[in-house]
Amino acid sequence: MIGYKGFNKDMTCRGFQYEVGQTYGIDGNIELCSRGFHFCKKMSDVHNYYNLQDSDHIFCEIEAIGDVKEGNDKCVTNKIKIIRQLTMQEVYELANKGKDNTGVANTGDCNTGDYNTGDCNTGNCNTGDCNTGDYNTGDCNTGNCNTGDCNTGNCNTGNYNTGNCNTGDCNTGNCNTGNYNTGNYNTGNYNTGDWNKTNRSTKVFCNEEPKMIMFNKETNMSWEEWKNTRAYDLLTYIKKSKWIWYDNMTEKEKQEHKSAKTCDGYLKEYTRKEAVKEWWKGLDSYDKKEIFNLPNFDLKVFNDIMEIRITKKEYNEVMNND
Repeated sequence: MIGYKGFNKDMTCRGFQYEVGQTYGIDGNIELCSRGFHFCKKMSDVHNYYNLQDSDHIFCEIEAIGDVKEGNDKCVTNKIKIIRQLTMQEVYELANKGKDNTGVANTGDCNTGDYNTGDCNTGNCNTGDCNTGDYNTGDCNTGNCNTGDCNTGNCNTGNYNTGNCNTGDCNTGNCNTGNYNTGNYNTGNYNTGDWNKTNRSTKVFCNEEPKMIMFNKETNMSWEEWKNTRAYDLLTYIKKSKWIWYDNMTEKEKQEHKSAKTCDGYLKEYTRKEAVKEWWKGLDSYDKKEIFNLPNFDLKVFNDIMEIRITKKEYNEVMNND
């Protein structure tokens, strides 16, 4: 049986490493969503699990050469061969094998308006895909007269806007010319207030970027300065999941994760509290001191927010350690 399968950019899927031209098999029973190698018979069904427009994924033609169990939109087999990687043009052609246009002069599929050249448009004169408004030239717009992608408002020329008349990207307010604004009439970025000509202002009619408040007190540090600190980098290391290799798994984990032997491990999920605890245990004294040296550092506030119990004794030991 010939089918199609999506992968991460490194040719992995759920932690299992694949390679074009290779054949993989497992012994024992196969079950949908549980055990075996999954694939879809139609490329359009692959889109239910992988965004076909996402550059972080690749797609391959495969052959199921073992036993196969079929579900609604996917199948599972105990033996799979990765035949070849598909070009994006092939992916789109395979995914758009339909007609059913109800408008006039459409060149895509499933359009209900007129003069559309993309797919699944319900408006008129769209050249992108999945638009429900009119005169859109981008993709996935639901408003009118947008020239960017994924806008839900009207007359936007940027991308991912949910307001109206924005010329930047990712705005949820109206009439912004910057990016990531949730207020209105801002010409900077990341403003939640209105009529600002700066960045990250929560106020109105400001042209100076505000200083950061840290541990409930104002600092002399800007947002960009904060993001360039070692402490900021350390905090980004907190992860709510971790790959546990099969050889490092406990017997209990092996019993709970039957597919781990096939995948050579499993992805362990942490609660927020567990993730912070694991992160803190992995820091050395130098890195802990970077956290403690933050402006206005307050141990009580830090413990409350991070849901961790750092004692005053540990704090003093770290700070006195040269």
